[in-house]
Amino acid sequence: MNGVRVGNRIIGAQSPVTVGWENIPRVEGGPVKQFVFTWFQPAVLFALVAFWYYAPNSIAKASTAIGIGIGLKVLLLALEWVNPRFKSWQLTWKEAAIDLFYVGLGYTILRLIEGYIGDGVMIEGIQNAFDWEKLAWFTTLPLLVQAVLISVIFDFGQYWMHRGMHNWHPLWLTHAPHHYITQLNINKGAVGNPIELFLIGLGIGGFFDFLPRAALLAGTFGMAVSTYQHINVRFNTPRWWRFLFNTTEHHSVHHSQDYEASRSNYSSTWIIIDRMFGTCVDGEAELLGMEGGRKMSIRETMTFPFTEGWKSLKEKFGRDRYGQAMPGPIAAEWPAE
Repeated sequence: MNGVRVGNRIIGAQSPVTVGWENIPRVEGGPVKQFVFTWFQPAVLFALVAFWYYAPNSIAKASTAIGIGIGLKVLLLALEWVNPRFKSWQLTWKEAAIDLFYVGLGYTILRLIEGYIGDGVMIEGIQNAFDWEKLAWFTTLPLLVQAVLISVIFDFGQYWMHRGMHNWHPLWLTHAPHHYITQLNINKGAVGNPIELFLIGLGIGGFFDFLPRAALLAGTFGMAVSTYQHINVRFNTPRWWRFLFNTTEHHSVHHSQDYEASRSNYSSTWIIIDRMFGTCVDGEAELLGMEGGRKMSIRETMTFPFTEGWKSLKEKFGRDRYGQAMPGPIAAEWPAE
């Protein structure tokens, strides 16, 4: 397997990766199906932006956003059965049950923990140290401009957190379980070790509490773009959309079994950030996961950072009585530098 050169890297030398939008299959079917699966993503985004822009204050709140998010996921779950990207990713009852365990974890225990040590608490602790009147000019910008800026700033932080997880071994140990998923489905974004899910959720959103409408609009970009990363739906993605935004195709490359391909497409919403830093690879992959597609159990996912961290410490610092390093495998050493 020779792979394809993208910049200074060879993509697809270890596992098949389709590189280039011209090589990605298109939606099969009549003109109505072609139209729906070409314009579905932009239509949902524009509809949500219009809703949050004009919605009265009585319903423009976080609880409404949560309800809309759940409804969108149910709709996308239905589309996975109507027009799947890959039949090998077809959701089974067992896969769905496992995914829902992680979703429930995020809505309960993780949310409780974030209430005590999350980004909102940390931000509240330092907000009083700044003179926020100096940022009053931000509120004079058009509402959509405020929303886009908030979204881009937040995603910029997530980009570097995610990239750091692939380049610094301690962070990689928390992120590695997420790379043992072997298919993309609607709830796969929730699958991972709780430490990683907590870290990847850290951001600067709390700084914009004084702009609730702009913050809700910014969240719309995440909801109407990032949600598509972990779904099994084939779209005819418009050229401008795939240039600006992360897509299912981009994220499948990131989850590829190919090492170089996995070190690309780190952003959550704005793939243009990856383009700026040379980490974008346009394409898609069907074969996902690590260790040839080995699935990781829930128990291993929960304990992985601790067990593998201990093995790493023994490998690095363990010495026998003759001063030689003690043997001990370091799991998930694939992306560490």
